[in-house]
Amino acid sequence: MKVELYDTTLRDGAQTQGISFSVSDKLRIAEKLDTLGIHYIEGGWPGANPKDVEFFKKAKGLKLKNAKLVAFGSTRRAHTDVSEDATMKGLLQSNVDVITIFGKCWNLHVKEVLKTTPEENLKMIEDSVKFLKSKGKFTIFDAEHFFDGYRENPEYALKCLTVAEAGGADRIVLCDTNGGTLTSTVFEVVEEVKKKVKTPLGMHAHNDADMAVANTVAAVQAGCIQVQGTMNGYGERCGNANLVSIIGNLKLKLGVDCISDLSLKELTETAHYVAEMSNTRLNDNQPFVGNSAFAHKAGVHVNAIIKNPKTYEHMEPERVGNRRMLLISELSGKSSLLKKAEEINLGIDKEAPETKKILKLLQDLEHKGYHFEAAEASLELFMKRATKKFNRFFELKDFRVIVEKSAKNKGKLTSEATIKLKVNDKLEHTASLGDGPVNALDNALRKALKDFYPSLNEMHLTDFKVRVLDEKVGTAAQVRVLIQSQDKTDSWWTIGVSENIIEASWQALVDSVEYKLLKDSER
Repeated sequence: MKVELYDTTLRDGAQTQGISFSVSDKLRIAEKLDTLGIHYIEGGWPGANPKDVEFFKKAKGLKLKNAKLVAFGSTRRAHTDVSEDATMKGLLQSNVDVITIFGKCWNLHVKEVLKTTPEENLKMIEDSVKFLKSKGKFTIFDAEHFFDGYRENPEYALKCLTVAEAGGADRIVLCDTNGGTLTSTVFEVVEEVKKKVKTPLGMHAHNDADMAVANTVAAVQAGCIQVQGTMNGYGERCGNANLVSIIGNLKLKLGVDCISDLSLKELTETAHYVAEMSNTRLNDNQPFVGNSAFAHKAGVHVNAIIKNPKTYEHMEPERVGNRRMLLISELSGKSSLLKKAEEINLGIDKEAPETKKILKLLQDLEHKGYHFEAAEASLELFMKRATKKFNRFFELKDFRVIVEKSAKNKGKLTSEATIKLKVNDKLEHTASLGDGPVNALDNALRKALKDFYPSLNEMHLTDFKVRVLDEKVGTAAQVRVLIQSQDKTDSWWTIGVSENIIEASWQALVDSVEYKLLKDSER
């Protein structure tokens, strides 16, 4: 069985709160989706806004190998000549071969939204499909609110489909637009529709009841040959069906031919790429592709995974381009510790006293608020320090941070950090300004080390997170600081914990720099 993948990230996904794609973003995402093997990429609604008009103009220059670009719009307006309808004109001006239009299939919308009669709505659907087919377009009809309409008036909802079929629609897509339909209902309804409609069917699900992926998979099992969704489940309200999870389930669970095995290995990288282009953070626990999708923490689980990964994994992470992680925390046993030691080329024995010592120290630090599973760079440094297999690259003597707000600076805050440290028996004493105290410390530290370690110029901080560990204590509470750093090839997290936010930041900052220097020294 072959299933078509239809991606609407560039339109439905762009309706996510907080996401705004530029034309350049949309073009780059389209190229990435094409590389993955998506069959249809919905670019937007031409004529609805200048951005989508520009996208379709520039998209002509894309050299897509697998996908066809799709323009999206509505049926003609009520009591309007289809050839004079503005939406129809805009769709044709996009100059793409595939066009998707949506039409109302729920009496509630026909009456309350379109303010027209059920008969006119049927004419709007048939006229629009027939008109696009007369222009030589591959036409997909999205039956909006189909499942809600079918629940209230199955005869009319089905009539909306049959008139689209009469108009020549190439695909008819059943939409759970409000996202409230249960999986068993989807399966039953699709089976019933297949008895009445011969045109190949598709499924477009929203996730308001957290059922979108399950509903889409069920629709395929009931006979749909096209699935519509967005990367990472982006979309309005609770989002659309997550195309990433759909691909994983179709390919690996049902054996459905939707993308090649080689393309499947690009699934994780593609999901992260689209998240980056969306300026959002991919959920760590997103199935198949999240950083935690194959992360194991409990000692019993880790022990079993080392013996046989099938014991706690439903599939091999490599098949979707992901990787297994064995997390070290207060829940860890010796197996986790030994596996991590093996990963970082740190030879320690299971029965050695130092192994027990490291585990005890680790558990104590986690109890104090450290969270090493979120900061693997700090974990590696901790283990190498604990086994005395780490030579420090510099030694701090002291530092001072001054934050000042003065009238002479028109009330503007200024931060200055002074650092004294020793490198190779040479004392360095530097000062630097910054946008804030942490930035000032970072600048001063780099200034002191730059002549000794020029590679630090390749590194920069990309994220900074602070969490109060016990809000009941108020301003005396301990804080946890996580810092993400990046160089030309890698990204890593480090951690610091203290009652003083500057001290916690300093700990994470030093770990970040020392991890970079350790990486470079081991190459």
